[in-house]
Amino acid sequence: MSDQRSIAEVRRYYGEVLQSSTDLKTGACCPPEAMPAPLRRLLDDVHPAIKDRFYGCGSPLPPALEGMTVLDLGCGSGRDAYLLSRLVGQHGHVIGVDMTAEQLDVARTHQQWHADRYGYAASNVRFVDGYIEDLSACGIADASVDVVVSNCVLNLSSEKTGVFAEIMRVLKPGGELYFSDVFADRRIPALLRRDPVLLGECLAGAIYQEDFRRLMARAGCADTRIVSSHPVPLLDEEITAKIGMVGFTSMTIRAFKLDLEDRCEDYGQIATYRGSIPNLPHAFDLDDHHHFETGRPLRVCGNSFDMLAATRYGAHFELVGSKQTHFGLFDCSPASATLRSAAASCC
Repeated sequence: MSDQRSIAEVRRYYGEVLQSSTDLKTGACCPPEAMPAPLRRLLDDVHPAIKDRFYGCGSPLPPALEGMTVLDLGCGSGRDAYLLSRLVGQHGHVIGVDMTAEQLDVARTHQQWHADRYGYAASNVRFVDGYIEDLSACGIADASVDVVVSNCVLNLSSEKTGVFAEIMRVLKPGGELYFSDVFADRRIPALLRRDPVLLGECLAGAIYQEDFRRLMARAGCADTRIVSSHPVPLLDEEITAKIGMVGFTSMTIRAFKLDLEDRCEDYGQIATYRGSIPNLPHAFDLDDHHHFETGRPLRVCGNSFDMLAATRYGAHFELVGSKQTHFGLFDCSPASATLRSAAASCC
């Protein structure tokens, strides 16, 4: 399938075929009850017409966003963009980019409704009709964004190398990529990658996990972290017959625009969470195996240390140590957190 045909099929699927989340044929979509409680409360103030046309597979809305500029790739009808509008506050900014006119029409129709609902003098959300592979054409400058989010959209792109290169271009140094998407346990056969229904259902373009690691390394990101994950059930017999041999997982991933090492190295560094991030008084999870209890010191590898010290999270941690002395590889495996992370919410 050519890039243009692929784009046309995605537009048709999300603009015409899908009219609400009940039309989806897989269990990838993240239900509201699976969201963290603070986000569920904010969801009450999102217009029903927007909530009905939500097709995401997670809640890629990281904490500590007050005053930030956040870019939502594939914003659709704007559910996450309007949640972000609340999280960044009246002085923050949200940019939503999407290529489906029908979805953007819904999002734009309710801009003033949300500004009034939130008590803002004007909407702090801007919706752009454009392509996530070419953010420069959307007017998004180099190093102009604090956080990039995306919810089950990056898999739809046939130019993933370009997408991740653009993300790293627009992020400020120390900026964060935080996204949810569908991943595959193997490469999808070429014939199935051309199937329009499998494409629209976020299966045909699902990224093979090892290829994602390689892709991010080429984009300049040597260390990405899984925050949460859950299997994606195939609910349709026809889809199962086509692609049931592939294991699909919905993951929420965190990555930073930082100069990190490709292995976890031990420098004897320690991080202690202060408990100061809004709505996270007791603990902060950097990923599925770094659980920071408030006030409890935790040994961390050099990359984890930098992910805290050189980002907006630094103000919320007491950070001790440097890279002056090296002690070899750091055991940074998630094995010790298996039980805790397995029970985690999909969102």
